[in-house]
Amino acid sequence: MKIFINDIPVYILSEKKINMDRVYGVVVREFEDIVPGALADDVLIMDASFEQIDSLLKLMTDKKLKKVHSIFISSKKKRDLIDHLKAKFKVIEAGGGVVEKDSRILLIYRRKMWDLPKGKLDKGESIEACAVREVEEETGVKVELGPKIESVWHTYVTKKKYVLKKTHWYAMKCTNDDNMAPQEDEGIKKVEWMDLEDVRKALHGSYRSIRYVMQQYTKLSKKTIS
Repeated sequence: MKIFINDIPVYILSEKKINMDRVYGVVVREFEDIVPGALADDVLIMDASFEQIDSLLKLMTDKKLKKVHSIFISSKKKRDLIDHLKAKFKVIEAGGGVVEKDSRILLIYRRKMWDLPKGKLDKGESIEACAVREVEEETGVKVELGPKIESVWHTYVTKKKYVLKKTHWYAMKCTNDDNMAPQEDEGIKKVEWMDLEDVRKALHGSYRSIRYVMQQYTKLSKKTIS
């Protein structure tokens, strides 16, 4: 399982899946304290306890760990660890899309960041319908649903509560952009078509989870073409 916590990718893996040939910046073993100032580069927490997970979660949601690139967590009981983590959060689902038109990609500008359109699932709604609706509402662009790219987990804090969001991402094709406009009541300032080079530049300083979605979309596009 891969989760973006405060925009840092966290991998929860079984012991057999940990790559011990990798050079880690920090290795934390079972029951050892997690020292904030010592965390840097790729961090490995081996056979993590619930207490270590709780400590790490509080640390990661309370402050930015600017020196940390990624965190790998191993456990003999991976499912128990994932269930423990999910229990700390309110879990919600959302849908979004990477929309293409003439080899250009549709981006939105919100909270001083370039992003991809997405939004929360309504009660009784299918996730596919949610993805299309949210894209069309946020951008004014009519779309046709394509293949699923991937589901991405990420966390945030709202009103002092932890939220774990699972966003289902889909490839989409533009069918009509005559009424393209930002959904201002959702804080969106701009909607723009960009070629891939401009997308890479725009997302360079944006969320790592969104860059990851674009990377997976690029892989999917190559498979579809071939």
